[in-house]
Amino acid sequence: MHRVIPPIGIESFRELREKSCYYIDKTHFIEEILEDSFKVLLFTRPRRFGKTLTMSTLADFLDIRMDSRKLFAGLQVSKNDSLCMQWMNQRPVLFMTLKNINGLDFANAYGVFRTMISDLCIAHAYLVESSMADRNDREVFKRLKRCDGTEIETRESLYTILRMMKMHYGKPVVLIMDEYDVPLANANENGYYLHMLDLIRSFTGKALKTKCLRLEGSNFRLGGIAPITRAVPSFRVPMRLAVSVAWQKEI
Repeated sequence: MHRVIPPIGIESFRELREKSCYYIDKTHFIEEILEDSFKVLLFTRPRRFGKTLTMSTLADFLDIRMDSRKLFAGLQVSKNDSLCMQWMNQRPVLFMTLKNINGLDFANAYGVFRTMISDLCIAHAYLVESSMADRNDREVFKRLKRCDGTEIETRESLYTILRMMKMHYGKPVVLIMDEYDVPLANANENGYYLHMLDLIRSFTGKALKTKCLRLEGSNFRLGGIAPITRAVPSFRVPMRLAVSVAWQKEI
């Protein structure tokens, strides 16, 4: 008799499928996201309701560096041939989490933040050799990878990495950012909320407002985990919102 493995504590879709864990097929959400003509899609989930697994599933479906046919074989989304042909492994994906950004003071948290950026650069180390990426960006990327970037380079690192990926692949980049409220919540608890707020604004602001990722009339898509309320002293609701945002085509 085949033993069913419960996916306790597993947040990676690839790991869940490769270990043949018990899985309730919810991949129809991929069709809903990619086929709908929305500007903003917002759906709520309490803690431990699989938000990270959902994002991992979407990343594995879209990531241009993967061959995900085996992972999704037999699942609902795989039956949509036209959608799979258009989207499966057809987009560069930057999947990141801010859940580990913590420290008793801002200096320690900033050090962890720089290490996170270094890890992202290591995961996308191919960009160092990309002939399509800007030469100056490649030099900044090397410093970020070594944790040697200046403060400005570190604050704008997300914009730099996304721009390099856009140039390397010639396609809009899918950014999936998990737990991006965690650094602010941790900072609020330890007394450096305003410093962290300034850092996160710098880190995400330019990357998400620029038009450079929405050229050629194609959509730029963003997924993330957001808090229901801002982190304020002595008040934080233990629930997150899973967010997916898509901008319409350039006019």
